[in-house]
Amino acid sequence: MSEVLLIIALGIILASAELFTNGVEWFGRRYELGEGAVGSVLAAVGTALPETLVPIIAIVFTGGQAADDIGVGAILGAPFMLASLAMVVTAAAVVIFTWRGRRELAVAVNEEVMRRDLSHFLIAYALAMGAGLIQVRPLHYALAAGLIAFYGYYVWETLRAEGDLEGETRPLYFHRHPEMPHRYRIFLQIGVALLGIVLGAEIFVKEITTLSETLGAAPLIVSLLITPIATELPEKFNSVLWIRQRKDALALGNITGAMVFQSTFPVTVGLLFTTWQLTTDALVSGLLALTSGTVFYLTLRIRHRLTWWSLGGAGSVYFAYLVYVFGFAK
Repeated sequence: MSEVLLIIALGIILASAELFTNGVEWFGRRYELGEGAVGSVLAAVGTALPETLVPIIAIVFTGGQAADDIGVGAILGAPFMLASLAMVVTAAAVVIFTWRGRRELAVAVNEEVMRRDLSHFLIAYALAMGAGLIQVRPLHYALAAGLIAFYGYYVWETLRAEGDLEGETRPLYFHRHPEMPHRYRIFLQIGVALLGIVLGAEIFVKEITTLSETLGAAPLIVSLLITPIATELPEKFNSVLWIRQRKDALALGNITGAMVFQSTFPVTVGLLFTTWQLTTDALVSGLLALTSGTVFYLTLRIRHRLTWWSLGGAGSVYFAYLVYVFGFAK
């Protein structure tokens, strides 16, 4: 039964991701927003909902030390998965769709958007990591307020950036005509897509956890590797869909924008409602996420471009974490 539900959940997520990417593009066109606003803010926040809700529910409504550990680990683990595995999936999509003749191998990067995203991520995530090593509650509260303000500034900076969406957009699925659809149709499609993403992700996480435990997978493997991979599916699916359509800036902005969001808003919840003490597992994943983000940022600063193999290189960070989990984690 779990296998059938997994397939159904994947179908729901994939269909919802298609509706969402299409709807959010039309939202950007209707309100004349740039690639950064659409990919790094609207798409990123929307697809980050499933993995954001998991730790918040565990922390706020469950409580206890176990909930704290799960919540802190999930909050700090989400950016790691985005900075490693999501980049690998994007690189694989570039290669596969090039092989199928759907696009070219070169990756078109909006350097301004990506550098802005990565710099904000590195600052916010480093502060979150530092707070986990310094147990001073007033400092945690001050940082929580600061991170919310920091993300607000990031959104303002992104929205005011100039630039229009490039390339053509398929007709809105809830409209099916090439002319500009009414805003209520756009909002309705985005709303339905978000509900589908949350529902599909919830079913998928629940069933894959049940299936893994039935097959005898260790709880550590389930909590550190399997569940985080499942909760990041919306970002991965969105990016793959945009890579197929040769909209690389939106695909990468979806990932890097989610990294900024995940390192600010969920961290604020953790700072306010948990002791925010880093376990060794969280510390390792956090340091690896910072390493990956720094490499991408420096690559853009020095080479001013990214390639499919530089995106795929993030897999080395994920492989390093696998080595740690299987060889050193207790």
